[in-house]
This record gives sequence, structure tokens and C-alpha cells, in this order.
Amino acid sequence: MVASVIDGKVIAKRLRADVKKRVAVLTSDTGLIPGLAVISVGDDPASEIYLRNKLNGLAEVGMRSMEHRLAYSTKEEFTLDLIHDLNNDSSVHGILVQIPLPDHINIDRVIGHIRPDKDVDGLHNQNMGQLLSQGGMVPCTPLGCITLLRDQLGDLAGLHAVVVGRSRLVGKPLAQLLLRENCTVTVTHSQTRDLPRLVRMADVLIVAVGIPKFIQGDWIKPGATIIDVGINRTRTAQGKIRLVGDVDFEVAKDIAGAITPVPGGVGPMTIACLLLNTLQAAKASLQNTP
Repeated sequence: MVASVIDGKVIAKRLRADVKKRVAVLTSDTGLIPGLAVISVGDDPASEIYLRNKLNGLAEVGMRSMEHRLAYSTKEEFTLDLIHDLNNDSSVHGILVQIPLPDHINIDRVIGHIRPDKDVDGLHNQNMGQLLSQGGMVPCTPLGCITLLRDQLGDLAGLHAVVVGRSRLVGKPLAQLLLRENCTVTVTHSQTRDLPRLVRMADVLIVAVGIPKFIQGDWIKPGATIIDVGINRTRTAQGKIRLVGDVDFEVAKDIAGAITPVPGGVGPMTIACLLLNTLQAAKASLQNTP
């Protein structure tokens, strides 16, 4: 068996095209151009790449971007004051804080200061809580994972989904989204006993642990669908930097039924879902306008 490769670039392109059409209709009908404010602190090289991709995506679909690049030494209170101003700016429909932040800035405080209706990353406590009631803004990466699974498998009801990783960014919200799809969900983490046995039970396996090639071939159920969220920078024997996932792709592709590549799998979907969330936030702002 050779697994089908789930091409996130193709599916993301399709989603971006749909968002672009909807933005054009919104702007034509109402004059409103969705606007996203992006805050970055410092000059982390990986963040720079992600930020550039996000800004390019905004321009592609006809949205406005407002960049706020702050020095690494910027104080937390200054960042919070900036968010306060953006919260009150009617031309800003979404606020995105590029992670990671410097150690002297508390990420929870920063996210907590963003208005939930402008939290297009879906990380505010209110949005996280509303996942239980199928409301609020859905975090971009988990939403991208579910979109890939629906595209590959269609109906997910009854499938056993195993999530490896319990972060607030991916694992926890993804578990709620899988439950919405009527999956049977097992969430595993660093303290899980006999992890390989649980992974072998997965019809659907989503891995987000940040460890290169953590999932080995003999852990995988034949025919399983694998979504690899990991993006790890490793160095080859020749000294070149290479991106690899949390799953040993070369081994897994001969066992799984379908698998996302790294890069080119979940990453493009995260950005496409950010654009979708920004559009939804802009449309919601019309309903909240007096």
C-alpha cells in the first residue's frame, strides 16, 4: 500500500479562491474591506516567514493588512495598549499576534486583551470555551485539519480519531472539533502510557508534538489517515536545513491510507483558515454596527 498524499496547497488554494469571491461580494455590497492587524514582537526568523505568507494571503484575497512590528525590547504594557487601540478601531476586524513572543511578554495576558470577536486565531478563553457549544471563532490550525479530513474522507462519523498532543493551540480545540464530527476521540500526551498501542487504534491520526519523526511506522494502523501538524527544522548530513513532520513520512506512506506532507500539508490550510476567520469577523461587525 502507498498512501495518498493529501495536498494542502491545492485544498488551501481552493479555499482562498472562495474567500476572495466572498470578499469581493462583501465589498461590492457594503463597501467594507476586511482588515487584519498583525502584531509581531522581535525578529524571529521562522515568524518572519509565516508573517510574510499571511500578509501575501491577505493581499491575494482583497483584504487590508495593518502591520505593527515592535522591537524585541517592547514592554508588555505597550503591547496591551496597542491591542486596546486596535480593539476600538472599526476598520480593524481581526487582530493577530504572531507567536512566539519574547519571554518578558505574557502570551495569555496578550491574547486575553483581544476582543473575542476580533480574535481570528481563536485563542481567547471565550472562544476556546465556546467550542463546546459550537460557537465562537475556531482556531485556524485545527479548522484546517478538519477541512483536510473532510476533503479526504467525507463523513467522519464513527471513526476513531487519536490526537497526539494536548496543546491549547492544536490538540485541545481539535478534539472538540472531532467530537462535532461524531468521531470517537482519544487525546494522548507526554504522560500517556503505552502510546504506540493507542496510536495503532486510530482510523484518523493527528499529531502535533513538535518532535521530528516521533511517530514510527509500526505504530500506525494500516490504511489510517494521518494529519501531521509538526513543522521541525532538522539538519541533513550535508549541513542543509530540512523541514520534517512529527511522523516519519517515508515509512508511514507505505502503511497509511492517506497522509499530509511536511511542508505542504497543514501549513497552507492554517493561513487559508485565517483568511476565512477574518472574513467572518468582518461580516459579523456589520451586525454589531449600531
